[in-house]
Amino acid sequence: MNGVRVVGIGEYVVSDDVGDEIKTYGLGSCIAVIIYDWRRHVGGLLHVAYPESSANPARAKTQPGYFADTGVELLIREFTKRHAPHRRDLILRLAGGANVMDEEGRFNIGKRNALAVKKELWRLGYGVRSEDTGGNISRTVSLSIGSGSVVISNGERRWEI
Repeated sequence: MNGVRVVGIGEYVVSDDVGDEIKTYGLGSCIAVIIYDWRRHVGGLLHVAYPESSANPARAKTQPGYFADTGVELLIREFTKRHAPHRRDLILRLAGGANVMDEEGRFNIGKRNALAVKKELWRLGYGVRSEDTGGNISRTVSLSIGSGSVVISNGERRWEI
């Protein structure tokens, strides 16, 4: 494809085109799960909105990527089915999980999302290499398939994880 592939809420993209950039915008309490095979230059990004699919089983059936407990496994399964990577070649990163509209911390959706994603990854036998989660800023996240770099921006600055 050789361009920017945008991931919406509850969606995921996997690419092996070294010219691609996978990008998701406006992560507040949502979590971006980024998976990258550094040897084969294949990457994927999932945009998770909520921790548990039990909150909306009907939506989980039509859009499993919306939830950590159904989306993480879907991303890993699709990634490994299409590209058969060696587990040791995979790098997983997380971004998002901010507390942006819940100043008193009543719901803690961002924190709950981060924990739910990690729980699913651990259950599947994967660990996180690096993350930029929490705080109170919205993030835009992009993954360069050619280099594997993950860049985060928030309108004021840019940084890599």
